Amino acid sequence: MKSKNSAARIYTLLAKYRGLLALALIGAVISVGSTLVSPLLIGHAIDLMVGPGKVNFTGIAKLLTAMAVVFAAGCFFTWLLNFSVNRATYKSMRDLRKKLFDKLGTLPLSFYDTHPHGDTVSRFVNDVDIISDGLIQGLVALVSGVITIVGCVVFMLSINPLMTLVVVLCAPAAFFISRFITTHSQQLFKDQARLLGEINGYSEEIIEGHKTVRAFGYEQTARKRFGEINSRLYTVGVRSQFISSLANPSARIVNNIAYALVGVIGGVAAIKGTISIGNISSFLIFQVIFAKPFNDITGILTQLQSAAASAQRVFDVLDLPPETPDPDDATVPVQCTGAVDFNDVNFSYLPGQDLIKHFTLHVEPGCKVAIVGHTGAGKTTLVNLLMRFYDVGSGSITLDGVDIRSMKRDDLRRNFGMVLQDTWLFEGTIRDNIAYAKPGASTDEIISAAKNAGADDFIRRLAHGYDTVLRDAGDNLSQGQKQLLTIARVMLADPPILILDEATSSID
Repeated sequence: MKSKNSAARIYTLLAKYRGLLALALIGAVISVGSTLVSPLLIGHAIDLMVGPGKVNFTGIAKLLTAMAVVFAAGCFFTWLLNFSVNRATYKSMRDLRKKLFDKLGTLPLSFYDTHPHGDTVSRFVNDVDIISDGLIQGLVALVSGVITIVGCVVFMLSINPLMTLVVVLCAPAAFFISRFITTHSQQLFKDQARLLGEINGYSEEIIEGHKTVRAFGYEQTARKRFGEINSRLYTVGVRSQFISSLANPSARIVNNIAYALVGVIGGVAAIKGTISIGNISSFLIFQVIFAKPFNDITGILTQLQSAAASAQRVFDVLDLPPETPDPDDATVPVQCTGAVDFNDVNFSYLPGQDLIKHFTLHVEPGCKVAIVGHTGAGKTTLVNLLMRFYDVGSGSITLDGVDIRSMKRDDLRRNFGMVLQDTWLFEGTIRDNIAYAKPGASTDEIISAAKNAGADDFIRRLAHGYDTVLRDAGDNLSQGQKQLLTIARVMLADPPILILDEATSSID
C-alpha cells in the first residue's frame, strides 16, 4: 500500500507539467501510429511481388516512399516523446529535491541526532536519482505501451480475428507471470535501498575521521566492517536482480509459443486462400510489436520497484513532523539584557530515562558562568534547551523573564552566539566564513572581529590572507585555526549572550 501511495504522490508532482505531458502524449500517438502503419505497407509491398516477372515495381516504389515518410515522422515524434517526458521528469525531481531540502530545514535536531548523515544524503541524492530513472522509463513505457497495444489489436482484428485471439490471450499471461515474479522481489529492493544508505553513512563516517582511523590503527577493522556491509549489499543486490531478471525470459517464452501458434494458423489460412502472404507477414510484425510493450513493462518493473522503494524513503522524511511551530502571538524581545533562568526544568531524550531533574539556575546579566560536570551529565543539553533545539519536558526557561517557548526561534537565537568544539566551515574564502554571521559586514568589521578572536595574525600569513579559499570545510587549516575563525564569526555578530561549548579545546 505504501509503494502505491508513493507512486501516486510522484505522479502528482508530474501533474504540474501538464503541457509537457500533453506534448508527450501527442508524440506517443504519432510515433506509435507510424510504427503501426509500417507493417501494413510492408504487407502490401509483399503482395505486389507475386512471382518471377510479376513484380509491380511502380507500386513498390510508392510504398517505399511512403514508408520513408512514415519512419521519418516516427523518429521525430519519438524524439518529442522522450524530450517531453525527460523534461517533465527532471523538473519534477528538481521540485522534489527542493521540497526535501526545505523539509530538512524544518526538522527538529532530534532527527539529525538519530539518523546517520550519510543515509540522509543518500536519500537526497541517490534515491531521487533512482526515482528519476524509474519515472522516465516508466512513463515512456506506459504511454507508448497502452497506445501500441490498443492500435495493434485493432489492426490485427482487421486481418484475422482467430490469430488475434491467440495473441491477446497469451500476452497478458506473459505479463502476469512476470508481475508475479517482480512483486516478490519488492522487499529485496527495499533492503537494497536501505543498505545503500547504510554503506554511504559508514563511508562518510570513516572518510571524515580518517586521521583518527589511522592514528588508532583502525584500518583493518574499518575494512572488515565495510566489507561486511558491502557483502550484504552485494548479496541483496544479486538476489533482487536475479529474481527480477526471470521476468523478461518468462514473458518471452509465452510470446514465442504464441508466435509459433500464429504461424501455424496463418499457414493453414493461406493454404485455404483466406489470407494473403503479405497479410501474414503484416500480422507477424504486429504480433512482435504487440508483445514488445509487455516485454518492456516487465523488463522495467525492476526499476519501477526500485524507484518505489526509494520514493518511500524520501516520503518517509517528507512526512516527518516538523519542529513545534512558533506561537502566533509570539513575544518579540526588544532589548536583551542577558538574564537567564532555568526554573525546575526536567528533560529526557528518551521516555523513562531522565537526564535532567528539577534543575534551577539564575544567571544575572553580564555574568560569566562555567558549567562543569562529568561527560554525559547534560552540559551540552542545557545549551540545546536554551537555544530551543529541544524543548523542556516540564518547567520553564526564561530570557529576561520571558518564557523562551513564547518567542519565535529566530528571535530567540538572534540573542545568542554559540561556538562549539566541533567547528563548521564551508567552502569559500576566510572573509566569507567570518561574515557568515553578518553577511553585510564591511572589511574593517571582519578584520576587527578576527583581531579580537586572535585570528588576524595567522590569516595574514596565508598566501591570500582573508581571500584564502578554504577547501573541504577548512582541511587546509589546523583545528585550532578553525576554532579561532568560528570565534571571530561570533565576535562579528556581537550577540548579547555568548555560549562557548569547549570552543577553545584546540587553541594554545
